[in-house]
Amino acid sequence: MNKILIVDDQYGIRILLSELFKKEGFKALQAPNGITAIELVKQESPDLVLLDLKMPGMDGLEVFKALKKINENIRVIFMTAYGELQLVEEFMNLGAITHFAKPFDIEEVCRTVKRVLHENAKEMTSLK
Repeated sequence: MNKILIVDDQYGIRILLSELFKKEGFKALQAPNGITAIELVKQESPDLVLLDLKMPGMDGLEVFKALKKINENIRVIFMTAYGELQLVEEFMNLGAITHFAKPFDIEEVCRTVKRVLHENAKEMTSLK
């Protein structure tokens, strides 16, 4: 069962995405901040992380860099309510898969997550 970590300071978004992914048969983990996200990545090794860009304390970029130190191959999609093109480019250059602007289309998020996890499974199979 694939594990997805949802990192967002907005409770409603975590619950919405968590319920969506559970219905799709995934294990959904939640973190309200960067510190919790880093701990969950160490403990659970999620297959995919959905990471909010703007959070109090550690922002998404700091969290992303910390996650890459734990697992350089970690798959991350980031979410932002801000259309900051420079940050989007920086995330993509650091290895993020894609991003969603809030408010996002829940169906598009679901399709993208399934596609990414499917591609990940194919890569893992070809490595064996």
